[in-house]
Amino acid sequence: MQSPLICDETLPALEIARRVLQTEIEGIMAVLERLDRTFELCVDLLYSLRGRIIITGVGKSGLIARKIAATLTSTGSPAIFVHPVEGLHGDLGIVNRDDALIALSNSGETTEITSLVATIKKRGPLVIALTGVVSSTLARMADQVLDCRVPREACPLNMAPTASTTAVLALGDALAVALMIRRGFRKEDFLRHHPAGSLGERLNLKVADIMLRRPAAPEVNQYASLQDVLCSINKQNLGFALVTEGAKLLGIITDGDLRRALSENCGIYDSVAGKLMTPNPLTIDEGRTAAEALEIMERKLITALAVLDQDGNLTGIIHLHDLLGKGEVRFSP
Repeated sequence: MQSPLICDETLPALEIARRVLQTEIEGIMAVLERLDRTFELCVDLLYSLRGRIIITGVGKSGLIARKIAATLTSTGSPAIFVHPVEGLHGDLGIVNRDDALIALSNSGETTEITSLVATIKKRGPLVIALTGVVSSTLARMADQVLDCRVPREACPLNMAPTASTTAVLALGDALAVALMIRRGFRKEDFLRHHPAGSLGERLNLKVADIMLRRPAAPEVNQYASLQDVLCSINKQNLGFALVTEGAKLLGIITDGDLRRALSENCGIYDSVAGKLMTPNPLTIDEGRTAAEALEIMERKLITALAVLDQDGNLTGIIHLHDLLGKGEVRFSP
């Protein structure tokens, strides 16, 4: 453990940054080392909750509480931030016995927080405390306590909330992710919660809006020679060529198919596309979303899909790079 940061005006800014980050890392590691079955119990209780998760904190802890509430909500666990003062002046009307309160206070003695918890407990909700003092008033009032104690603050005066708020934020993220995984929260769910994000916006597009359309897609007929196949694969530098007959998709030839054919010494130089191809490749309907295309690619460990219209005719291809925005995204006119 590093020595505490001191108020030395001659200390280089880079050294200050290193010491601050190291102190905050030490704080998170201290919380990590004390994690126990209580965390699992909190996740179980929040997962089975019939109501909402209400989060409160004041000052810097209030800012952290707002962020934790936002993370929970965007990952499938509805949460709302209630300021303790506003809560004591009317906002508690939203709380019912099926809810749970997560209260943040490093000291566990913040008057606004303990007063709010005392009032809420009369209504019956579950109370979870995130505090740095497990013997505090807040901890004694809570049903479950998550110990967020850190060795020291990064502040050289050991007063400004720095390492302590970082540790609480990290623990809040851990709760959100654990609940997210327990709920089976998927990429499609995340996109529904983030329709305005750049990735969300792209993945909400239809495949038809983002695909590479024929005749720009690399294609050969089933009688094409090896040289023609290689030229087609190199055309778009995508690592494959589609084998087609008119508008019908017959198969696909990938770099991997060619390597396997070479290693098996099966007369590849005299073969035609119809002999080299993998028939019935994976496809996607042009009316499906880009997010669905991405899910198929991830599940099947591939980088592109042939795109068909509602009649089963080939209309183009969609590549992973188009989905993720690497390079130019090819929107259809």
